[in-house]
Amino acid sequence: MKIIIAIDSLKGSLTSPEAGNAIAEGARKIMPDAEIHVLPLADGGEGTVEALTLGMNGTFTNVSVTGPLGDPVDAVYGILESSGDAPSKNDIGKSNEKAAEKTAIIEMSAAAGITLLAEKDRNPLHTTTYGVGEMILDAIQKGCRHFIVGIGGSATNDGGIGMLQALGYGMLNKEGNPVSPGAKGLRELYRITDEQVIPELKECTFRIACDVTNPLCGKQGCSSVFGPQKGADPAMISEMDRWLAAYAALAKAKYPAADMQYPGTGAAGGLGFAFLTFTNAVLESGIRIILEETRLEEYVKDADIVVTGEGRLDSQTVMGKAPIGVAAIAKKHNRKVIAFSGCVTEDAGICNAHGIDAFFPILRKPSTLAEAMDPEKAEQNMTAAAEQVFRLIKSFQ
Repeated sequence: MKIIIAIDSLKGSLTSPEAGNAIAEGARKIMPDAEIHVLPLADGGEGTVEALTLGMNGTFTNVSVTGPLGDPVDAVYGILESSGDAPSKNDIGKSNEKAAEKTAIIEMSAAAGITLLAEKDRNPLHTTTYGVGEMILDAIQKGCRHFIVGIGGSATNDGGIGMLQALGYGMLNKEGNPVSPGAKGLRELYRITDEQVIPELKECTFRIACDVTNPLCGKQGCSSVFGPQKGADPAMISEMDRWLAAYAALAKAKYPAADMQYPGTGAAGGLGFAFLTFTNAVLESGIRIILEETRLEEYVKDADIVVTGEGRLDSQTVMGKAPIGVAAIAKKHNRKVIAFSGCVTEDAGICNAHGIDAFFPILRKPSTLAEAMDPEKAEQNMTAAAEQVFRLIKSFQ
C-alpha cells in the first residue's frame, strides 16, 4: 500500500513534518510494509518556508533584521540552490543561466508578523515592513534572484514602504528626509525616488503567496478589514485609508501601472501593492504555489490513500486552504482522502463535499486548550488516531 501524507501544521502545536511523521508512525504500527511518504504542506502563511524548503531539499539560513517595532529579530528563510527546481512563472522561456540562479523562500511574518508582538504592543501606526526588505537584501547577496514570498500574518499597515526603503527606494517627506517607520510614515510621504534602489532588484522575480483579494483602500481595503486585529481604532483606520490612497496616487504618477484596486493589493497591510508596483511580482494562490513546487501530484497520482488535515477543520477550510488543495489533486486521480485535525466544528461536514472522504479529530478525552495543544500530547494523540484509522482500513482489505 502506498500512503501519501501531506498535512498542514497544527499552529502553536505541531509543525507540518511533525504532524505528518506522527501519522506515519501510527500507520506503520498497522501496516509495517506500506510505502509511506510525508510531504510538508502549507498554504502560503505560517509554515511556508519550512514546507517548501524541506520539500525541495533546500537549506535554511538565519539573519538578524529589523522587527515590526524596530527591535532586532532573528528571521529564518530558505534557499533552493537552483531555481530550475522552482521556476518562477516570470522565468518561462528565460535562459539557462537565469535558471541556475537560487530561489529564496520567505515569510514576511518572520520579520513583521503579528505573532512577534504582544497584544498590548500592536499598533499599525508604528509597525514596519523594513525587516522584510532586509531579508530580501540578504537573499540577493547570497545569490538569490527568484523569490517565493508568503505574506500572511502581518502586523503592519505601512503599504510596504518599509520594505521598499530597505531596498533603496526613497520614501521622502517635504524636507527630503526619509519618512518615519510604520503607517504614520505614509502621512508624511511627499515624494518617491528610485535612484538608490539596488541594481540587482531588476533581475529578481517574485511569486507572492496571497489568498487575500482585498484592494488597497476602501471598505474592503486593508485598513478597514484587517486594521482592527492589528491594533487600529476607527479613527486610525480612517486616517490610514486616506494616507494609503495618497501613497497610491504618488506611486501611480511615477509608475502608471500601479493599481490600488487590483485584487490582493491590500494583502499584508498593502505589501501586496508594494510588490506589484515596485518589483517584478505576481500574486498567486499560496496553496497552488506549494502544491506545484513540491510536485505533490507526482506522489498522489498512484497512491492508495492520501492523508491531509490541519489544526481546525471547518467551513473556512474549503475556502482555498491546504487540505482542500490536496484533496482536489487526489480526486483528480480518483484517490481516497482522509483528514486529521486538532478539532472539527459543526459545519466541517462541508469538507466531505470538497474531496475529503472522511475526517477525524484527534482528541481522545476532554482537555483544556493548553493540554490539547501541548506538542508532546498532540503528537501522541495524532499517532493514536492514525493507528485506529489504519486498523479500520486494514480490516476491510
